[in-house]
Amino acid sequence: MPIGLKLFWGVVGAVLAAFVVRSVFWPGSLSNLFDVGVSTFLLAAGASSCLLRAALVKQDRAPWLVAGLGMAVWTVGDTYWSLFLAHDPNAPFPSLADPLYLLQYPAFYAALLLLVRSRGRLLSGGLWLDGAIGALAVGALVAALAVDPIIAGTTGTGLAVATSLAYPIFDLVLLCLVIGVFGVSGWRPGRAWTLLGAGFSATALADVVYFLQLNDGTYTEGTALDIFWPLGSLLIGLAAWQSASTERGINIESARVVAVPFFSGVVALGLLLFDHFERLGGVAVGLTGATLALVTVRMAIAFRDRDRMLAQSRTEALVDALTGLRNRRCLMADLERELPSATPARPLALLLFDLDGFKQYNDSFGHPAGDALLARLGLRLEAAVQDCGRAYRLGGDEFCAFVTPGARIDAIAAACVASLAEHGEGFSVTTSYGVTLAPEEAVTPVDALKLADRRMYAQKGGGRSAAGRQSRDVLLRTLSERQPELHAHLRGVAELALEVGRELAMSPEQLDELGRAAELHDVGKVAIPDEILEKQGPLDEAEWAFIRRHTIIGERILQAAPALVPVARLVRSTHERWDGGGYPDGLAAEEIPLGSRVVSVCDAFDAMTNDRAYRSAMDPEKAMEELRACAGTQFDPDVVEAFTRVRATVGVKIPG
Repeated sequence: MPIGLKLFWGVVGAVLAAFVVRSVFWPGSLSNLFDVGVSTFLLAAGASSCLLRAALVKQDRAPWLVAGLGMAVWTVGDTYWSLFLAHDPNAPFPSLADPLYLLQYPAFYAALLLLVRSRGRLLSGGLWLDGAIGALAVGALVAALAVDPIIAGTTGTGLAVATSLAYPIFDLVLLCLVIGVFGVSGWRPGRAWTLLGAGFSATALADVVYFLQLNDGTYTEGTALDIFWPLGSLLIGLAAWQSASTERGINIESARVVAVPFFSGVVALGLLLFDHFERLGGVAVGLTGATLALVTVRMAIAFRDRDRMLAQSRTEALVDALTGLRNRRCLMADLERELPSATPARPLALLLFDLDGFKQYNDSFGHPAGDALLARLGLRLEAAVQDCGRAYRLGGDEFCAFVTPGARIDAIAAACVASLAEHGEGFSVTTSYGVTLAPEEAVTPVDALKLADRRMYAQKGGGRSAAGRQSRDVLLRTLSERQPELHAHLRGVAELALEVGRELAMSPEQLDELGRAAELHDVGKVAIPDEILEKQGPLDEAEWAFIRRHTIIGERILQAAPALVPVARLVRSTHERWDGGGYPDGLAAEEIPLGSRVVSVCDAFDAMTNDRAYRSAMDPEKAMEELRACAGTQFDPDVVEAFTRVRATVGVKIPG
């Protein structure tokens, strides 16, 4: 605010203070000339402030110009009434002052609406109804307390009655507009709207009280009531200089927004209850009915909005925001719902994908480009499976597809892999994947995901699981080079172990670990001298000490590859005994991991049925008798029984 304007408001404030002191402490005791002069000065100050604001500031010029003109006309009318008609017992009614007074109302209405329009960006369309409810409730209350009594007490000629009723009705409309504007601002109007609303409300309420006192014959000039008209004018003039930027944004979730329709409904119900005992006027009853009608509409809209928000929240909870694909939560829900219905005739397939080269792409081109790439690839994946299933993004650079493959699983997988690839100058993004078929390989969502994840990383061309696969291949190659016959032995043990594991209903993840443990259970023998491994006669105690260390050595070797850590635990225990007499830890019974117990039985059978440097191969039936004889001491009886069933069912796969 300019310094000159601050000085102006300082003078105005001093005059207002003097007027307040005079009206409160010496009511009606000073000359009419003083009252007229001070009142006219204050009214003119408010009008001048609005007109000056319109002249100097382009923003919101029209509403402040209209408001200033309305206040100027009001000032002229009030001055004319005070000087020439106030003390004339035969003063005409309506007089020339009345149209001048009444012209302020359309000016105020127009100014309010113009300001609402110019600052509409601050207002929420959904709050207009709340504003209307609040306005009608306040209007009904004011009508019940003041307007209806004024109407009932008004008498005279038709023109006189119309003029008398115009004031309270116009004031009521002005109050309703103010409340409505406050409502659409979310009941956080800011400084400018607050001052403006207070100014309009002060003048309207002063008019209402004036007419009530006039009807009762209790009105006296020069009292505290006379303060409110010039005070309202000054508040309006001061509002003109408040910056729009000081107004706060609307929080549509504010308790004010919820509370106003509720309390407005309470007010309306209270008025209707009062009307049952003491009849209200038509204006109050009409406004009360309108309030309740809008509260009902507001409730219906609230329920509709709630349903929409719930539906939107459910959708957002199941959709990946970046790609628009279904997310992990949706995948788990789909798997829970549909996996139980999978049959061998109508299998379902879960394909899990992980991008290769995406991190380098992100590092090279930035995260926005990476997000854009993920969005493109997601759309392509969705198109690739749209005829047979659904696509998902699980997070990061992991995608998934859940499909009904028929006999086309290889073709579907190839199409998905092609869709999740992009190449360009300086980058190449491809994908690795794993597939699980239901119900053949998994019947629960957790098992399906685990097996697909393991197979995906087993295929992946880089990373922890690929490193584990490469480490396994290197170890197997090392064993094969040192002992060529060992490769066939390990492969045979692995095949046997997987058959027995399936018979024991081991999970897909357990089967995967079991197969790798069976392949690598002798890896620790690389540290045992050849003369011990190939010795023709019995081993002495020192040589047996070397042999017993090979499971611990195997465990240490495998633990060097993080992806093989679960396998290392099984390898360590492959020479434990059911009765606790094995090595290296002396575990017994179910303390021994199930995978280790399976490998132990399969390794013993394979060793007995194949030639060794120190003995010839045993007849398979005698080997089976040996296994059964050692069940409960060296071997797990349940594993031996499962092994027996497997050999009887698929004996062609088992040596002998």
